[in-house]
Amino acid sequence: MALTAQQIAEQRKDVEELIAGPDVGFAKALFFGRFKGELLFPYPTLPADKQAAADEMTAKVRAFADAHIDHMKIDRDARIPDEVVKGLADLGAYKLTIPPEFGGLGFGQQQYLKTMEVLGGHDASVAVFVNAHHSIGVRALTLFGTKEQQAKWLPGLYDGSKLCAFALTEPEAGSDAGNVQTTATPTDDGSAYILNGTKHYITNGGIAHILTVMARTPDPKNPKGKVTAFLVTPDMPGFEVLVERAEKCGIRGTATGKIRFTNMRVPKENILGQIGRGLQTALTVLNYGRVTFGATCTGHAKACIKAMTEHAKSRKQFQQPLSEFHLVQKKIAFAAAHCFAMEAATNECAAFIDKGAPDYMLETAILKVFATEHLWTIVNDTLQVWGGKGYFSDQPIERWMRDARINTIGEGANDVLKAFIAVVGSKGPGEHLKTLRDDMLAGKWSLRKLGQSIGVVGKLAAPWLTVGTPAVPVKAFELRDDSEALGRLTREFGLKLPHVFMALKDEATFAQAELVHERIADIAIDLYVSACVLARLDHLMTKPATNGTATPADPYADVTAGRYFLELAFRRIRERFAAFDDNDDANLLATAKGMIAKF
Repeated sequence: MALTAQQIAEQRKDVEELIAGPDVGFAKALFFGRFKGELLFPYPTLPADKQAAADEMTAKVRAFADAHIDHMKIDRDARIPDEVVKGLADLGAYKLTIPPEFGGLGFGQQQYLKTMEVLGGHDASVAVFVNAHHSIGVRALTLFGTKEQQAKWLPGLYDGSKLCAFALTEPEAGSDAGNVQTTATPTDDGSAYILNGTKHYITNGGIAHILTVMARTPDPKNPKGKVTAFLVTPDMPGFEVLVERAEKCGIRGTATGKIRFTNMRVPKENILGQIGRGLQTALTVLNYGRVTFGATCTGHAKACIKAMTEHAKSRKQFQQPLSEFHLVQKKIAFAAAHCFAMEAATNECAAFIDKGAPDYMLETAILKVFATEHLWTIVNDTLQVWGGKGYFSDQPIERWMRDARINTIGEGANDVLKAFIAVVGSKGPGEHLKTLRDDMLAGKWSLRKLGQSIGVVGKLAAPWLTVGTPAVPVKAFELRDDSEALGRLTREFGLKLPHVFMALKDEATFAQAELVHERIADIAIDLYVSACVLARLDHLMTKPATNGTATPADPYADVTAGRYFLELAFRRIRERFAAFDDNDDANLLATAKGMIAKF
């Protein structure tokens, strides 16, 4: 059933509140056909001291994981052993980004993600466990907590004695975060709030000692109320764990809980951030979690590449190794190219956070979609190369499939994020073209009113056609053709969107044109990631040797793989452009609706 005009208006208002802020980011500029190269180039690197600290922690975590984290046993037992939880605490894995004044290491996002990449490549359950505690649990407190709250709650969160969880998802609120039904009603004296509701699918939810809970508080301007974030503990009367460890397909080691609040009194001092700004808190925290997806997927992709190539070289069929077959090489090349791109985009997003950039919401959503979708293909290809051997549980490959599947669902389902990318990215150009739309609806666009129509055309063209193909600031001469191609595709994107908007005629139609959203998002994703790849390639191809000597080669920092990614991405972009005008949307929808009506 189609949404009403009022429902669309309400959703638009909710989205505008969530995305309010400066439209200055790299990804948003792409929708205007602009390329803000200064935001990505030169490719971000860490100062020597920070790089050394990150390398030291990474080496410790890798050694610990190899020696003590039995990923096969964790999957079988559906539990991360206490000694693993404590061992990671002893290494300092839970205090990486906590400020030094509270006993943390004060790592920036780029440093932190080096460790998360290692965990993602070793065991997804452990990576998700740490991410839920750190990226979206502790992070909420460090970003939005008062000094008093931080002093009270942070001790114990980095030594393994206390765990954090982030409780947003409910039976009626998943990707639709604004549909939170848990209520928080202020007491008569205003000293506390009474929480009632249920949360499920919460990582660490049934075992956490401190939870950030999203609940709806009254608002005089909004009959539905506004979502507010609260800090709660399981010792509060009315807190009930319904399910501590739900059985599930993958990441079986994590404790995914279901909890209920029944008339649970929470002191007003436990409000995290501002009253009624809980969704903004959630969205900000999820930005960090989505960047972490980029790192863990990169680590997982690297593990797949290693497993795929080693097996392909050792397994012989038809008197030759699998590695000599072109269709196997195709899978390895795809994995290498997209792993290179995942790492590039992850590092750029992490650098935005470290620099305090004002606008990187679209970039983190793009990274999450890109990394999780392409990791799924890479894992599937790895299983195909391994054949029947990979399907059995004495090998890790089938578990990798189960573990990777949740990635496209968690922290924003990819289908929803694609619509988000398209709608939020189109907001700026759409507002500029609003006058054009109004003129069209008023009948000013017609051959009989040629003079007025020319004026309308001027409004359409001015912000795009007054600027030529944007420059992509690469230094390596070998990348000039690729950079010019990316510039042309970026300009074409900006020029194409107004015509897409016009074809849909009104905002209500565009708001529900999800097949169009998907194409717009896919183009924006490949444009952004290609820009990150070019920045990384430029860095690799122009950086001087350290102290006059070459550093040890990173097998995954392969220039050929990066350049191959650009070919694949540019081809996909051109195909999406063509699909705006040549597609099967009408038949697709007719077929789906006909089948839906039968059941």
